[in-house]
Amino acid sequence: PKDVVLVIDVSGSMKDYGRMDIAKEAAITIVETLTVADRVAVVSFSSRAAQIGGFNSLIRATNENKERLIKAIKNLEANGATNFYDAFNTAFNALDKTIRSESTSGCNIAVLFMTDGRISEGPGANEVIKLVNNRTEQLSATFNRNTTLFTFSLGQQADHAATKSIACSTNGIWTPVDDFTGDLVTAMSSYYKLFALGLGEGGNEDFTAWVEPYEFTNPAGKMGTTVSAPVYDRSVKPPLFLGVVAVDSYMDALEQVLGEDATSSTMMQRFVMLSTAICPKLELTECELDALRFLGGGEEATCGVCNSTYTGIIPETCSFQSDLPNNLFHNTDTEGKKYEDRACCESGGIVPSDSCSPDKLSGGAI
Repeated sequence: PKDVVLVIDVSGSMKDYGRMDIAKEAAITIVETLTVADRVAVVSFSSRAAQIGGFNSLIRATNENKERLIKAIKNLEANGATNFYDAFNTAFNALDKTIRSESTSGCNIAVLFMTDGRISEGPGANEVIKLVNNRTEQLSATFNRNTTLFTFSLGQQADHAATKSIACSTNGIWTPVDDFTGDLVTAMSSYYKLFALGLGEGGNEDFTAWVEPYEFTNPAGKMGTTVSAPVYDRSVKPPLFLGVVAVDSYMDALEQVLGEDATSSTMMQRFVMLSTAICPKLELTECELDALRFLGGGEEATCGVCNSTYTGIIPETCSFQSDLPNNLFHNTDTEGKKYEDRACCESGGIVPSDSCSPDKLSGGAI
């Protein structure tokens, strides 16, 4: 579980090079990946900042709330100046209000800040950095909450120095995104990677995430859910995140066993509990943080605090061979083959044969 605040620049320059659409796509992607165990808020800013969607604090990431936020994101329009200070102040105010009202996830905080410009209104970069440091320290000292800032500079006109300084001074992660070759969704890999690391250890080894029950497309109207689990290489420290495995299932069996309707509030609460991991303490070394920065934006994005390799976060590459797994499941070797060709035993046997002859098939092939 986590508290996530998306801060989106909607100043006039965001109209250039399709940046507004890029930021919207990235923000929507983040919102869609959240589960009912998470809390979320979206702040837009230009000359002034405001929380969108009709909310004034973080909300639970239910399907209904996510749809409302996505609609508000799609309706954003670019206009006005660029006020970093008000943007961050509004984001931290929303977090503070949420925590004080005990509506928080109670776990780690992520603030994702997307901008294409330079500060043109409000206090300057030094005051912004001071504000961010003070507010993150306050969240830590008062509520024992860890906050990670992810700042993204869109295009060549963006003030790389300010957004990078904000991230580096708060143990955060800065990523530059080029107008022509950049991909903001991909650049946000550091965000996903950081929280994936937390699920790799600290009592979360058997964690699974359950999606709020939803209507399947085929068959239409059939209620179902998706359960997923992260996959790690645990031979390295910290565990190396490889990917996710997931399976879809109908709600019929769960409704029968639990005696609850798929759309009931009680069923929803069960899914919240199932999707709530033990809150991991994200204690990364300077080198591990720089590895995440490198992952998103290359050497330019690092804060220059680590001269070693990034073992554990990014696999080292070997000549002529990828270190990433290429066959996680044994049955990919027989993909596309008929069942008889994949597993055929003599009646009563347990060892698969190379092929299934007619007499083996008649003798009880399995």
